[in-house]
Amino acid sequence: FYQDLPYTGFLKRAFFILLFSCVLCLYRIAKGPTAADRAVTLDMLGVLIVGFCVITGISTGRSWYIDIAIAWALQSFIATLALAKFLEGKSLDD
Repeated sequence: FYQDLPYTGFLKRAFFILLFSCVLCLYRIAKGPTAADRAVTLDMLGVLIVGFCVITGISTGRSWYIDIAIAWALQSFIATLALAKFLEGKSLDD
């Protein structure tokens, strides 16, 4: 992290909140009672990864982390659509 940024403390707190949220998501994936619960948790984990990329990009000053976050969000959206179709019992060709 940059030490001279005025919001470094905020970024560190946000990083640890995201880390704690990831631990909770991993627990929910392991203990989720249904496949739909696990699918929603995987989608939430994708959102948290996007948050990690954005925080890392801001704190390091490298814009390519933001590009990774955008690509990950798009991939996560497409994966969520495919998983929702699979859980409905339809094939991906329909």
